[in-house]
Parts: sequence; structure tokens; C-alpha cells
Amino acid sequence: VGTSLEEAKAILHRYRIEKLPLIDDEGNLRGLITYKDILKKLDFPNAATDGRGRLLVGAAVGVGQELDDRLEMLLDVGVDAVAVDTAHGHSAGVLLAIRRIKMIAPDLPVLAGNVVTAEGVDALVDAGADVIKIGVGAGSICTTRIVAGSGVPQITAVAECAAAGAARGVPVIADGGIKYSGDIVKALAAGANAVMLGSLLAGLEEAPGELVIYEGRRFKEYRGMGSMGAMKGRAADRYATAQSSGDRAGMVGKLVPEGIEGQVPFKGSLSDYVYQLMGGLRSGMGYVGAADLAELRAKARFTRITGAGLLESHPHSVLITKEAPNYQVNGR
Repeated sequence: VGTSLEEAKAILHRYRIEKLPLIDDEGNLRGLITYKDILKKLDFPNAATDGRGRLLVGAAVGVGQELDDRLEMLLDVGVDAVAVDTAHGHSAGVLLAIRRIKMIAPDLPVLAGNVVTAEGVDALVDAGADVIKIGVGAGSICTTRIVAGSGVPQITAVAECAAAGAARGVPVIADGGIKYSGDIVKALAAGANAVMLGSLLAGLEEAPGELVIYEGRRFKEYRGMGSMGAMKGRAADRYATAQSSGDRAGMVGKLVPEGIEGQVPFKGSLSDYVYQLMGGLRSGMGYVGAADLAELRAKARFTRITGAGLLESHPHSVLITKEAPNYQVNGR
């Protein structure tokens, strides 16, 4: 309320206090600045925040009967964006859900997916989606391409859908298939505006999976949204299964999972790992000679390689005795 960050920091330092109340002209308490708030602002200057300095928050919604109630609660607490989160985004239920959300909250950004074709992108944009998520079956814990026989190789899907999104002025997110920082470079070069990471972050300290010890090494549990464990909960709605309501726990034998449950190596803290990912992205852009993402897309050239070329791309002809912080054998 009229107090800058530097002024607040000076006051806290001068009076040796840790909290600074903020009041308006009428003496009403309107906020509180703590020394930790200032440190966070200094340590994370690029954090995505709203006009009041709060972190931006998005939430997923399904396409079931709970959509209206969940959306109302999210709007009440000030959600900044919602994602219509389904495995098959080019479907009538998703299109209806997007239209419903836009009818209730026209200015609320809506992320929708997943799709892998230009037709899917156009359908979602026509329904009102502001951001499109690309990828079917590309995730490390996804079995959709094997179980359902459906999907498109991720780099192909990203290139096709990014072109369609660019034609409509809508950004796309590459969701799945990212095993190394180099894959982030390739996805962005193919036209994606951003990437979505799952297994790459699942082994970090901040990830929700339980930490376990296996053969003397630390791992974190990780499961797909289409796995049996997840589908016994709310995730059945995401895969539009016939048993997506009612007593899911009692219908385990009738669930048809499209994902697995497993473990990924523990990787430490998020900040250290993201630093490595960002370093890989910067390096990749440097090799291309790109100063920004637009230049990366314009200058990047893709070359088809053989299986021998893929093996050559990884460390070979040597026994790895010490793992690098940004490379694990077989992406694990």
C-alpha cells in the first residue's frame, strides 16, 4: 500500500524487526511484509506473480458432473488459470467443458489438451482454449500407445500442432517425452512455446512421491495418471473410462490402466536441477546461434538419425564411474 520493497527492507533493518504491517489511509490492516518475503523476492526475481505479488496458481478440472462446483470454488479462491486435464483432448466432453468454463468465466485463461493433430488444435481453439497441450503416449510412465494403439511420436506432434497453434495465435506446450535438457531444446525448436515435465522432476526433493531405499540407492515413487493406483482415485475421469464414477476402489478388476507405477532415482533439490536444465537450454541455443526462442525456431535444423547415431550421441566405449548432475544412463 504505497511502500516499496526497498523502503520496507530499510524499515525492518532500522528497527530490527521481522514483520511490517501495511495499513491504508483509514488505518485498516491490508497486508504484512516479512523479511522472508523480501529474501524470496531477491532470490527469485523471475517468479511468476500477480499484481499483488502472489505466486500464480493454476488448477486442473475434469469434464464430469463436478466441473461447475469445482470451478466455482476455484474462482472463489482466486485461481489464475484452469486446465481441462484429459488424456484425449479432441473429444466432445472436453470441447463442452471449455465452452462451459468460458461461459462462466470469460476472462479466465484455459489450458486444454491433450491433442496431437492440427485438427485437434483447431477444435480446442474454436471452443475457447487459450493454451493447447500436446502429447499422447509420450510420457515415461504412459502405456497409451501400447494399450490403446493411439498416439503420435512427440516431435512430429509438436511440429504439426505448433504450426496450427501459431496460425491461430495460440501457444502450445509439449507434454511428455522429455528425458534430458537437450529434449527441451528440440521441443522448443520444433515450435513449442513451453514444455511440461513429469518424470524429469519426479525424483526431486520437492516432488510428492515417497522416498524409498532400493539396493542401497534412494528413489522416489512415481506413477502415471493412467496407472491403476491413480485411476482408483480421481484420475479415472481423465481417461474417460466407463467406471469413472462410483466406487472405483471396488472395481479394480474392471479398470483399464494406460500407465504404470514405478520409481525414479532421487536427484536432490529442484533449484539445483532446474539450473542444470536451464544451462542445457542455453548451451543448445548457443550451438544454434540463437539469442531467443524465436531465433531458435528459425535457425534450428532437424536431421534424421539411425540407431547407431543415437548410440553415438550418448557416452560410449567407457564405463561411467561418476554420474554427471544432468545425465543419467538411459534417462534414469
